Amino acid sequence: MKAIRRFTVRPVLPEPLHPLSDLARNLRWSWHSETRDLFQSVDPEHWAASGGDPVRLLGSVPPARLAELAEDRRFLRRLAAAAGDLADYMSGERWYQAHSSGTDLPAAVAYFSPEFGITAALPQYSGGLGILAGDHLKAASDLGVPLIGVGLLYRHGYFRQTLSRDGWQQEHYPVLDPHELPLAPLREPDGTPARVSLGLPGGRRLLARIWLAQVGRVPLLMLDSDVEENDLGERGVTDRLYGGGSEHRLLQEMLLGIGGVRAVRTYCRLTGHPEPEVFHTNEGHAGFLGLERIAELCARGLDFDAALEAVRAGTVFTTHTPVPAGIDRFDRELVARHFGPGAELENIAVERVLQLGMETYPGGEPNLFNMAVMGLRLGQRANGVSLLHGHVSREMFSGLWPGFDPDEVPITSVTNGVHAPTWVAPEVFRLGARQIGAERTEDAMTVGGRERWDGIAEIPAQEIWDLRRVLREQLVLEVRERLYASWRQRGAGTAELGWVEGVLDPDVLTIGFARRVPSYKRLTLMLRDRDRLMELLLHPERPLQIVVAGKAHPADDGGKRLVQELVRFADDPRVRHRIVFLPDYGMAMAQKLYPGCDVWLNNPLRPLEACGTSGMKAALNGCLNLSVLDGWWDEWFQPDFGWAIPTADGAATDEDRRDELEAAALYDLLERRVAPRFYERGQDGLPDRWIEMVRQTLMNLGPKVLAGRMVREYVERLYTPAAHAHRAMTPNAAGQLAGWKARVRAAWPAVTVDHVEATAATSTAELGATLALRVRVGLGDLTPDDVEVQAVSGRVDADDRIADATATALKPAGGPDLEGRWLYEGPLSLDRTGPFGYTVRILPTHPLLASSAELGLLTVPSEELAEAPGVLLR
Repeated sequence: MKAIRRFTVRPVLPEPLHPLSDLARNLRWSWHSETRDLFQSVDPEHWAASGGDPVRLLGSVPPARLAELAEDRRFLRRLAAAAGDLADYMSGERWYQAHSSGTDLPAAVAYFSPEFGITAALPQYSGGLGILAGDHLKAASDLGVPLIGVGLLYRHGYFRQTLSRDGWQQEHYPVLDPHELPLAPLREPDGTPARVSLGLPGGRRLLARIWLAQVGRVPLLMLDSDVEENDLGERGVTDRLYGGGSEHRLLQEMLLGIGGVRAVRTYCRLTGHPEPEVFHTNEGHAGFLGLERIAELCARGLDFDAALEAVRAGTVFTTHTPVPAGIDRFDRELVARHFGPGAELENIAVERVLQLGMETYPGGEPNLFNMAVMGLRLGQRANGVSLLHGHVSREMFSGLWPGFDPDEVPITSVTNGVHAPTWVAPEVFRLGARQIGAERTEDAMTVGGRERWDGIAEIPAQEIWDLRRVLREQLVLEVRERLYASWRQRGAGTAELGWVEGVLDPDVLTIGFARRVPSYKRLTLMLRDRDRLMELLLHPERPLQIVVAGKAHPADDGGKRLVQELVRFADDPRVRHRIVFLPDYGMAMAQKLYPGCDVWLNNPLRPLEACGTSGMKAALNGCLNLSVLDGWWDEWFQPDFGWAIPTADGAATDEDRRDELEAAALYDLLERRVAPRFYERGQDGLPDRWIEMVRQTLMNLGPKVLAGRMVREYVERLYTPAAHAHRAMTPNAAGQLAGWKARVRAAWPAVTVDHVEATAATSTAELGATLALRVRVGLGDLTPDDVEVQAVSGRVDADDRIADATATALKPAGGPDLEGRWLYEGPLSLDRTGPFGYTVRILPTHPLLASSAELGLLTVPSEELAEAPGVLLR
C-alpha cells in the first residue's frame, strides 16, 4: 500500500554522539575526507546505501549500533578530533583575515545564483553554472571570505535521467523533503520559521520560507515557496530548476533576486552577521536584486536615480553565456504586469523598472526585457569567465556602449576555477601527502601558488604511473556497475548482460567526455566518421576506450536525439566494450570519472564555451586535456601538457564542412599523437613522455585552475573596489552623481570636436618623434572638469581602424575663447613603426565613475574633419 503522508523520524543520538549531528549539518564533510571516513565507520553498509549522505546515514543506523558507538572510546576520540577540527576551521584566521588591513576588504559579500552544486546529497544544480557556484562558496569558506550564498530550494531539483530501450532520454523528478536534506530552517526568535513575502498582481502574496545550508564557514540561504499559505500555483514556483514557462521563470527570478535580498536582511537581523557591502549576481537570473535594493534606499528618502547610483556602486555582475539565446528574456507586458501598483515594488514606476532591462540599443528587440542587460545596467563592475569569454562578452554587449570599440566595453574577465578538495581523488591527495607532506598538499589545493605545486617534480615516475592505473581500474569497476544498472532500467534481463563484465580495460587509454548536451558542445562529433572511430577503438596495439555522459534539457528534443545517436552507437556489440554512455550524469559520477580518465575531450564550437571547467577538474587528477582552443584552454594551453584540436574557422558558415574538418583533425590527433604517446615505453618499461605530461599538467595547471585563485581574484579585482565604491557612494554623493549624469546627458549633444592640428619638429614621421597636438572643442554647458579630451593612437589597418590603441589625455590651454570654444594641447609620441594613425575624442569624467565608458557617451571628430589633412597620419 502507498502512504498518504510522508515525514521524517529523526534519530535520537546518545549524548556522546551529539557532535555527529553538527558534523552532518555542515557541508564541509563533502570535501573533508577525514569527516567522511568517520561517517563511513559508523556503519559502512548504511553509508553506501545512503549514497555518502551523513544526514540519511544517521536516519537509518539502528539504535543498537549508535549505543555501541557511544561506548567505543576509539570512535569517540576520532569524533572529538573531527569536531575540534571543524571548530578550528570555522573560527580560525584564514587568508582573508590575514590580508585584511582594517576595514579595507568588504565586511560581507552576498552571492546570488539560481543553482548551487555543493554535493550530490543536495541536488540543486543542473550543470556547470551550479557547480561553479558551489565551488565558489567552498573556496570562499576555505579562504575565510565572509560570503552569504543565496539561491532557491527546488522541491524536485533537476531531473534524474534514464534511457529507454531504444536510447531515448527519459526524465524523472523525485520529490525532495527538506527535512531529509542537510538543511535547517531559519527561525525567528519565537521559533516560527523565517519567511519572505513578494507581491503578486491583484494584491496577492507569494510567501517563501528560508532554509539554511552551512557550507563550511559560508551560510547558503535557500528560498522555498512550498508553504501552506500559498495557493497551489504559488507553491509550485520553486518546484523545478529551469522548469515551467515564461511567467513561472519570471516568478522564480523575482523570488531569487527580490526575495533573496529580503532573506539576506532577515538572516543578518537574526544572526548579527555583517550586512553585505557587495552584491554579486552569478548570471542574470538574480538581476532583480538591484531593484529591491533601490526600493530600500527610496524608502529611506533617496530618489530613484540616486538610489540607482548607490546600488550600482556595490554590485558585481558575472555573465556566463557566450550567445544571446542563452539569456533569459521576457515579454515587456509580462514584466510590467508584475511590478507597480497592485504588484511588487509598488513605489517604483513600472517604466523605470522596464528601462533597466529593455533592449533599447541597435540590434536589440525593443519589446523584450533582457536579464543580462539589466544585470549590466545595475552592476558597475562586470566580468566574463575566461579571457576569451570576456572578449566575446564585450562584442556581444557592445550595443550598450555605442561608439566604443569592443575592447573598451567595461566587462573584464575572471577565469573560473574548481575546488580541488572536492574534485581531487583521495588517492591523488594521499600520494601528494606521502611525497611532499599533507600540509603542503592541502595548501596547494586551497591557497594555491606555483611554489606549492613544484614539489610534484619530486614524485617518482613509477608512483605517478601506478596511481593512474589504480584510478583507471576504479573507473572501470564504477562504469560496469552503472552500465549494468542502466541496462536493467532499460528492460534487459540478467541473462543478457554477461558482456558487461568485459566492458573497458584498466590498461587501455581511457577518454572522458561528460557535459550538458546543447548542440554547440557537439556530443556526437566523435561519430562523424564511424568507421574511423571504430578502428581507433579496436586498434590491435593502441586501442582507445571512451566514457561518455551528459543530460539534454527536457525541452530540447535535438539534444535528446544526439544522446540517442551516441547511445545507439555504444550499444553496438562490436564496440560496446570500448565505448559507453552513462545516464544521470551528476556530481557523484563526476568524482569518479575525472580521476579515472587519461584524456579529457572537449570539442565545442569555438568560441561558444564560456569556460568549460570539467577539463580543469580532470587536470587536477593528472588527466590530460584534448580540446578545442576555447574557454580556459584557449588561455592556458601549452603542448607540454595537452593537445589543441585545430578549428576550421574558415568554414564557419558551412556547419557540415566545419564539423567534418574538425572531426578529421580529432581522429588524426588521437591516432598519430595521443595514442602513441600513451603506449610507447622507455627503457624502464614506463611511458616516460606521458608521465612527464601528467607531471607538467599538475605543476603548471594546478595552481591556475583552483577556485581559490578565482575567489582571490574576485576579492582583489572586483569585491574590494566595489566595497570602496559602495562606501564612497553616500546618499549625498549618490545624489550629486545622479544629478551630474543627468546634466551631462542633457548637454552632450552640444559637445563637439571642431578642429585638430598637429605640428612636428621634423618633416618626417620617424620612430621616437613627437607631434604637438592642438584640439579645439565645444563643450556647450559643460566645463573641462566634466570631460576628458584624449588623443588615441596606434597602428592602423587597411580601413584606418586603430588597433592596440593608446589613449593620452590632453590638457586645456587657458579658458574658453570668445566663441566659448576650448583649446586642448598635448604631445603625441610616435612610438611604433609602420602604418600609424590617431584620432581625438571627448569622454565624460567623474571621480566616482568606474570606467570612462560608463555613460556610453563619446564624441569624435565629424567625418569631414577626420578627412582633413593632419588628422590621420599614414
